[in-house]
Amino acid sequence: MKYINYLFLMLTLALSAQQPIETKFIKKTSLQTESLVSIDNFKTFYFLNASVLEKKDPDKTITYSNVQLGDITSANTYNPLKINIFYRDFNTVVILDNRLAEIFKIDFNNLTPYKSISHVSTGHDNTLWVFNQDTQQLELYDYKANTTRTKTLPIASTVMDLKSNYNYCWLLTNTHLYIYNYFGSLIRKIENNGFTSMVETNGNLVLKKDNVLYFLKKNTEAFHPIATPNLLIKQFFVTNETLYIYNDKTLSEYQILIN
Repeated sequence: MKYINYLFLMLTLALSAQQPIETKFIKKTSLQTESLVSIDNFKTFYFLNASVLEKKDPDKTITYSNVQLGDITSANTYNPLKINIFYRDFNTVVILDNRLAEIFKIDFNNLTPYKSISHVSTGHDNTLWVFNQDTQQLELYDYKANTTRTKTLPIASTVMDLKSNYNYCWLLTNTHLYIYNYFGSLIRKIENNGFTSMVETNGNLVLKKDNVLYFLKKNTEAFHPIATPNLLIKQFFVTNETLYIYNDKTLSEYQILIN
C-alpha cells in the first residue's frame, strides 16, 4: 500500500511539474540592437553594443563606455543607482550611478589575494556576488572594504549563469541550480536538466532550455513551461508579470498569468 501511495505521489508531482503557465499577448515592437540588457518598470531600456552601455527612457538617451577596458561582458541593472559593468578580459568591474557616471572601479588584478572572475551580480549594500574561477567558489565581495564577507564551498561544474537580488543568489551550472541566501548559506540544490540561462523576478526564476522558457516559483522545485508562440528567443526578461522576448528584430511582450 505504501508503495502504491509513493507511486501516486511521484506521478502527481511529475504531472504538476509539466502544467504550463499561460500568457496573454500584449504587443510587439520593432527593435534592433546587439544586446538588450534589461527593461524596468518605467520602460527604461538598457542596451549593450560592444563597448557601449546605452540607457534609453521616454525622454532621453545616455551612454557609457570605457575605451581602455574595451568590450563589456555583462551589465547588471538590478540596482539602477549602482549598475555594475563587467569587463572579463580585464578582470574589472565598474560601478555606475543612474546617470551612468563612474562611482567605483574594482580591478581584481590588483587585489590581494588575486581573484580571477568569470561572473558578476549585484549584492546588498556595497557588495557583489562574484564567481572566482581559480578557487571555483562563489564569493560575496565588499568592494568598498575590500573584503570577502562569505564564500561557498568549491563547485566542481561549469558555471553558466549568475543572478541575484538583495536576499538570494542563484548560480546555474551545467549540473545543478544552487540557491544561496545573502549569508552565503546553501538553501537549495536542484538538478539542472538542460537549462542554459535564467532571469530573476520577485524571488522567482524564469529559465531557458533549448527554445522554451520555464517558470520556477520561489521555495519550490517544480519547473513549469511557459506557453508562448514559437519564437526565436535570443534574450528574455521579466518585469513584474510582463515577459519580454527579444529575437534580434522584434521585442514581444506577454502578461504571465500566474494563479
